[in-house]
Amino acid sequence: MGERYSLYQSELYLQAYGGRTPEFTTDPTKLEDSAAGLLDPGPFHYVAGGAGSGATMRANRAAFDGWRLVPRMLTDATERDLSTTVLGTEMPAPVLLAPVGVQSIVHPDAERATARAAAGLGLPTVLSTASSTSIEDVAAASGDGPRWFQLYWPNDPDVCRSILSRARAAGFSTLVVTLDTWSLGWRPCDLDRGYLPFLQGEGTAVPFSDPVFRSKLEAPPEDDLPSAVLRWISMITGTDRDWDALAFLREHWDGPIVLKGLTHVDDARRAAEAGMDGVIVSNHGGRQVDGAVAALDALPEIVGAVGSRIEVLFDSGVRTGADVAKALALGARAVLVGRPWVYGLAHGGEDGVRHVLRSLLADLDLTMGLSGHRRLADLRPSSLTTVRR
Repeated sequence: MGERYSLYQSELYLQAYGGRTPEFTTDPTKLEDSAAGLLDPGPFHYVAGGAGSGATMRANRAAFDGWRLVPRMLTDATERDLSTTVLGTEMPAPVLLAPVGVQSIVHPDAERATARAAAGLGLPTVLSTASSTSIEDVAAASGDGPRWFQLYWPNDPDVCRSILSRARAAGFSTLVVTLDTWSLGWRPCDLDRGYLPFLQGEGTAVPFSDPVFRSKLEAPPEDDLPSAVLRWISMITGTDRDWDALAFLREHWDGPIVLKGLTHVDDARRAAEAGMDGVIVSNHGGRQVDGAVAALDALPEIVGAVGSRIEVLFDSGVRTGADVAKALALGARAVLVGRPWVYGLAHGGEDGVRHVLRSLLADLDLTMGLSGHRRLADLRPSSLTTVRR
């Protein structure tokens, strides 16, 4: 059987018996409030905030609350197996670290700390193009750990080719293409403070370490930061594409390609028809379109339409092990988690990320067992019931 993640519970109780309790909470729903006391307002609200009124963020959470697990008894669930394989990546549990950029605003060790924590648990990390750390340095920190690369698609094909080539050479196996952020959404929390970390050169390590991008500058970023920042921002914002553009990515990436940011079933069908290997049902954690459909509400129809042809993963609003179980029961092959471990990074760097992830995995393991599920395949729509919202 798989790893006994639930043993983290016993470990914490034994530590408490010796007089030591966790340095910060095991409750992921309280991490945001806790992080607010650690981070400056600009960085905190950049992580915690959403688009417009925050309606999409609230909808994401309400969607999870609209489903309830229905525990079954006497199912011989003493031992559980959470392992799976998605697009050739073996995972000890169906959890990936979602791509989160600009981690240096949260902790100085940034993506290195996150990569080390994920690799130590065997979980895939998805590196953002908006990383504060270069592709190669994150790969070195990850070691033998599984890693995927997320692309914010530059409108300069030479720069795009170079970034993809570097990621592939550094051992990133799967390409995650974010489609819903070709322009920043309306984010009042950031606008009211005038806070955009990219303007200070944060989250630009990937282009600034790229030889092709640097060759297009009149002066290197070290000598003229504002010009380099503006050149990069103009490359990754302001350009929407059509479905025909995906051929470029297929030509220049020889591994699996997953499209992130889909909530309409017809877009999922188009992705399958275009030869993509997977989709991530996601609304960017509510950060892009205010008043949009909750990602979880979009998941069942998309799974029904394309789940037999391509891999369907899920992202947006995930906080607890029960959330992960619900998304899996509705057909997701794996789930991406973002904000909780970012708050863990703020609390304690690598150790903080590890604590949040181990807590989440223990919660998932126990939730599966106590609801009568021995393996991931046991989680089905019949494992859930709906409640009136």
